[in-house]
Amino acid sequence: MLKQFLSRLPRKSFKSDAADTAGSNSGNNTAAAGNGASNGIQRTNSGNAASGRSNAVKKMSSAVFPASVVAGIEPLLSFKDVPNQEKQNLFISKLNLCCVVFDFNDPIQDSAEKDLKRQTLLELVEFVGSGSARLNEPAIAAVCKMVVANLFRVFPPNYRSNSTGGENEDEEPMFDPAWSHLQVVYDLLLRFITSSSLESKIAKKYIDHSFILRLLDLFDSEDPRERDCLKTILHRIYGKFMVHRPFIRKAVSNIFFRFVFETERHNGIAELLEILGSVISGFALPLKEEHKVFLWKALIPLHKPKCMGVYLQQLSYCITQFIEKEPKLASLVIKGLLRYWPVTNSQKEVLFLGELEEVLEVTNMVEFQKIMVPLFHRIGCCLNSSHFQVIAPSFFVLFCSCYCFCSVVPFSNCFLLFPFLYS
Repeated sequence: MLKQFLSRLPRKSFKSDAADTAGSNSGNNTAAAGNGASNGIQRTNSGNAASGRSNAVKKMSSAVFPASVVAGIEPLLSFKDVPNQEKQNLFISKLNLCCVVFDFNDPIQDSAEKDLKRQTLLELVEFVGSGSARLNEPAIAAVCKMVVANLFRVFPPNYRSNSTGGENEDEEPMFDPAWSHLQVVYDLLLRFITSSSLESKIAKKYIDHSFILRLLDLFDSEDPRERDCLKTILHRIYGKFMVHRPFIRKAVSNIFFRFVFETERHNGIAELLEILGSVISGFALPLKEEHKVFLWKALIPLHKPKCMGVYLQQLSYCITQFIEKEPKLASLVIKGLLRYWPVTNSQKEVLFLGELEEVLEVTNMVEFQKIMVPLFHRIGCCLNSSHFQVIAPSFFVLFCSCYCFCSVVPFSNCFLLFPFLYS
């Protein structure tokens, strides 16, 4: 079985620099193998293309991963068993080995090969995490190739929940049967991105817009463990690759647009908002116009879907961060809340009242005066609601508004804006 697994090993790897190859080239693989045997290093024959390469690797763009052929070290060797000048080639060889993708729906099928691959992945994680790995361009390309082969996949239709994007918070999450391998690949990707030896100028050729888009697609996974890993990795990419920051914000906005106005189905809205909360807190002052547009066009409409309760905590944090950065946005936010205020959904109306209370706590008198008429009209409707769960939080919002209200309007004129007090 082990030989069958090794026969599926992709035997094409990346061209390394002169220092890494140490005189070996693609034209003399036989001689290299002979020399390797005398030095106690077993080499693989890279002259023949691997017929068993996985479909994901076959579809990789040759422009991103060039099909240069070099002699590679036998991937089953340990890093401690090879000299330092050979560790880079062994690293790439092990990455190529891990490009083989298995079917985890049957836990018995290829069990020995799966265990061997997982052990190899753990070795790679330890090697990258040790800090001794020198990540040159061939190694960076090999890591990205392995990540693409293992992580980037299309979820089958029956993998998605039948609910409207997590409307029912009591639903049992679905766990991916391949998580034992996926978790190690995510750990390797995180250590790779955060490595001090990774040069952003080189890595951005492989961690490009296409890579980021496919990474964002994975946020729709129903496995909460995978979404949690993706959240950390995307945040690290945002911090390391400054050139990609505007694109990431735009791509996340597009996900929100499709979710709000088309599908209302997505499993990773809360995780994406959690990343944005950290991003917004780091915005420089004064806020750019594009950030204000993002608030109005991307964040405020997220109050429209029925399942907003799943991500309301993260959404409220993002919005209050904007107001704390620029208090003038408070009236804009309240206007947006009133625009999407639920009329027939009492449970959702309770959520709106809770968020409105948080917003009013950071609203100054000047901004409150701009929206107090429609705001008090809405509070009056809530106090007259036939649902007792709506009436109770309405009083909290009313008390929160009293100070600002009495500061800008004489108490004798209260009935003009709040006639229900006198009914």
